[in-house]
Amino acid sequence: MAILNTIRKRTTVLIIVIGLALFSFVISGIFTSSTFQGQGGYVSSIAEVNGTPIPIEKFQQSLEIANRTYGNALSNSAMISMVVEQEIRGVLLDQQFDKLGLEVEGDQLLDYIEASAYANVPEFQDEYGQFDRYKFKAAIAEWRATNPAQYDAWLNDEARFLQAAKERIYFTLVQAGLTATKAEAATTFKIENDKVSFEYLHLPYSTVADSVVKVTDADIKAYVSKYPNRFKQEAERDLRYVYFKDLPSEEDEKAVLDAITALLEPSEEFDSNSNTNVVRESFKETDDVAGFLSRYSDVAYDSVPRPRIQLPVEHADAITALAVGESYGPYKHGDAYKVSRMMNYIKDGSVRARHILIAFEGAERAASTITRTKEEARAKAREVLRQARSEEVVFAQLARDESDGPTASRGGDLGYFLNGDMVDAFNDFVFANSIGAIGMVETPLGFHVVKVEDKRDVYQVATLVRNIEASEATLNKLFTDATTFEMKTKDSDWRQFPIIANDLGYTFNPITKLKAFTENLPVLGAQRSIVKWAFNKDTSIGDIRRFDLADGYVIAQVVKERKEGLQAPEDVSPLVIAKIRDEKKAALLLKQNANQSWTVAEGNAQVQSGSASALSTEASVIPGLGTEPFVVGKALTMAEQEESEWLEGGLGLYKVRVTSKTPAMELPSVDPFARSLAEERVAQGSQSAYEALKKAADVVDNRAVIY
Repeated sequence: MAILNTIRKRTTVLIIVIGLALFSFVISGIFTSSTFQGQGGYVSSIAEVNGTPIPIEKFQQSLEIANRTYGNALSNSAMISMVVEQEIRGVLLDQQFDKLGLEVEGDQLLDYIEASAYANVPEFQDEYGQFDRYKFKAAIAEWRATNPAQYDAWLNDEARFLQAAKERIYFTLVQAGLTATKAEAATTFKIENDKVSFEYLHLPYSTVADSVVKVTDADIKAYVSKYPNRFKQEAERDLRYVYFKDLPSEEDEKAVLDAITALLEPSEEFDSNSNTNVVRESFKETDDVAGFLSRYSDVAYDSVPRPRIQLPVEHADAITALAVGESYGPYKHGDAYKVSRMMNYIKDGSVRARHILIAFEGAERAASTITRTKEEARAKAREVLRQARSEEVVFAQLARDESDGPTASRGGDLGYFLNGDMVDAFNDFVFANSIGAIGMVETPLGFHVVKVEDKRDVYQVATLVRNIEASEATLNKLFTDATTFEMKTKDSDWRQFPIIANDLGYTFNPITKLKAFTENLPVLGAQRSIVKWAFNKDTSIGDIRRFDLADGYVIAQVVKERKEGLQAPEDVSPLVIAKIRDEKKAALLLKQNANQSWTVAEGNAQVQSGSASALSTEASVIPGLGTEPFVVGKALTMAEQEESEWLEGGLGLYKVRVTSKTPAMELPSVDPFARSLAEERVAQGSQSAYEALKKAADVVDNRAVIY
């Protein structure tokens, strides 16, 4: 009845939903079409790699396979991104294979298949369980002649095997060229292991007030241009929006409260079966609680006894104080009004126990590695029981050491369970004994040494639930409010969006640095339609659009556009102003303190002195100051007792006097280090080679247009 009332209440919404569903059906061809309208017109490929298109049809086939493989393990956006990257990788590598004339012969392909799952199929094995190439070839031939579906599936696998085999050959060739000469290894070892100790004078940049140096927009722009790789950015958009969420009004909440309250007393209602008025029982007095809740509650009857901890926290005291048959409520819990009726109370009805399982050969679920006999298992269980009852032994640790059961890793802990959840002998022991009791029982699984850890009272509570939902009148008002706000903002200067929102009492929310492939938006969740609109070529700064969500409406506006390329000065200024200011301070300090001797510089009250020991290119932290790789690197090039001029570090200017140098140890042979260096490069070779290919390629990615 509660569900039917909700359906009646939302008639208008249902009409809209049905209409949209029919509309979707009419235009469903759009989503199966091989062309999509994008920012530059219609596109028929998910991506292009050096001019080679990846057709949407091929991508969709790969996506379907990925969906079958990963299921719900990945989000829709993550799945699409993964498959697009796979397709781009495949085309890039195919282009390299073609350039090299790289092919895979039949025997090479069979070598690869022999290491795949096909080798484990009994149909393809000889009498010794080994992969038989002749049987495999015969099966393929038979599929081709008699089983087209199976043969098509094989062709797909064959294509994957061919690709994988080519990749293995290609990357083997790449890795073969990755080595390290003895001279290179010796130099690398020396650079990494030479150490230097020095005294230093440090003139911090903080000795110059920030107000002395001025950072202009031109300085920021020049800095960005000087280090372009640091300030690359993807295309981005900034949005702001007002969210008109489908929330019940105070009137809606009161109506639900009145409705659930009415169910606590008997009343007359019309019975369509008999065409007469009948007396409806109250929830407090009905004998058919399950049937009553089925008709009038938004949540079915849950007859499972629950401990106090699983009851609504703020109402647990009142509910657990009820006598059997008594009711409590209505009370508000979450987004619903509820009435709870005590059906049964069971003292110590839930037990927490630990156990140590000693299995024997032939016992139910015993691992194949268990070889002890039943009598041997019984004897061991008795010995474990003796140990478990000893005060010096921690039961949980004993379970980790001795138990054959899957709970061994968590100390044999079975958690809380109800009477009847365990096999009879085990169940009888834990419910018949008090907390702390330790004993031994036999079950089909083996012998159990059991400890009763805790007991809880449980309560069987029947709860009448009526969800607090927006009425049709509230939904209609929400639609009107959203439409009114949309029209007001569209009819005004686009900059008035936040002012109009504030005037009408709405909160607007910003979204900054939105990227084209973003799937989830703050607060709103997965909203690809909003992202696609923001990046559409026809969408301009200031444009406003309404989006219909499952639980309301969003009126969104684009407020900023960042194109792919270098970041704008205003976007990077918080990141670089301090660095530019330090560079200007360094220039000023260098000019003021040029050609100073060590003694003169040391006499400056603003100069700090100190020393550092055994620093290297791998360990360039000056104690008490921070990482200064340039200063340490310079010191490594100097002779003992040599003094430097002022050096420009990250934290200030430095003068360095080398006190000692410790050269890297002489290796008996540089060969092991050279091999280690080469192995490190080989391990990274495949990924590095692919990344280099992709960086050099001309890739046009249309996924944001289509999805």
